[in-house]
Amino acid sequence: MPQSSQPKSEADQVFEGELLPHVNALSAFAYRLAQDADDAADLVQITYMKAYRAIDGYQRGSNAKAWLFRILKNAFINEWRKRQNQPTKVDYEEVFNLQEDDSSNVSVYLDLRQELFEHLLDDELTLAINSLPVNFRLVLLLCDIEGFSYEEIARITDVPIGTVRSRLHRARNVLKERLRGYAEKKGISDRRTS
Repeated sequence: MPQSSQPKSEADQVFEGELLPHVNALSAFAYRLAQDADDAADLVQITYMKAYRAIDGYQRGSNAKAWLFRILKNAFINEWRKRQNQPTKVDYEEVFNLQEDDSSNVSVYLDLRQELFEHLLDDELTLAINSLPVNFRLVLLLCDIEGFSYEEIARITDVPIGTVRSRLHRARNVLKERLRGYAEKKGISDRRTS
């Protein structure tokens, strides 16, 4: 493909140099939030569209990852709210096609991204994290999986640091309770109670 002789704009340089390198982290985070590969891909696309449109508001050299995560978090919450207010949708064509298929050897489509992310964490832990309320899951993922500081999480989520700490503490306690039996099966004990 021939190269364009036109130099890239400063916005394009910032976008490609500082924002695009975080696509894998955004994809992983979006998948953990949305729990669906297609929804996660949509969230990442929405995030980058919004980031590009608002590139003038981005301060070059600042924490691009935190800025993108904040945009993604807001997009997720907006989509989640929309879905809460909509009735469940059924693809009748898909149901009809399943009923028409009389073969006993139905092939199942497996999304490679979904398989990859599902096996990164043990199933019990993944289920426990996914069952957390959205606000708890959000701070837990940002802190314990993505490694953001409390200050960064407060900026990403638009809540005070005290709220971040409280939600993180509560999320960890809920996980601890939900995983107690699993930990005992694995031979893991709480050293604080020993």
